[in-house]
Amino acid sequence: MAVERRRDMTVEDLVAKYAAEAKIAIQQEASKRVAESTDPIVEARLRNTSLLTLLEDDELVPAILSRLGEVRAALDGHGGGISVSSIEVVANPDEKPSIDLVLDLTGACLSCGAAPGTLDGIKHDLESDDEVYRIRFSANLLESFDELGREFILAHGSVTFV
Repeated sequence: MAVERRRDMTVEDLVAKYAAEAKIAIQQEASKRVAESTDPIVEARLRNTSLLTLLEDDELVPAILSRLGEVRAALDGHGGGISVSSIEVVANPDEKPSIDLVLDLTGACLSCGAAPGTLDGIKHDLESDDEVYRIRFSANLLESFDELGREFILAHGSVTFV
């Protein structure tokens, strides 16, 4: 007869458990907020449309936004957005073409204290798309931050400015 051992949770186990629960709650709330402010049929169409076919189209930015995860809720909810500063098609031999994007934040996202996290979220979400080669951000964006904000984002952000 097997004897079950009770395992006491360590502090690390408890932190991991609460972090996992918080992550699920954040994802659910973000999805709910985006769904409240968007048309799910349009979002699905944009998400499933190749970005390569939208390079000269007004739907490029909405299609980019449709590919964002939780960071989309922050952008939409706080009156911010993105714009495309430059776009280049990268054609590597033996691979599908992909795009190299330089983005900028717009609206209330400029000089926001949460901007480093927003930039990281945008970069992470978009670089997980097969059609996106690389995400960088406009160096002009740095000018919208105060000195402390610039130092922080350059030291702790995992994004590149050009």
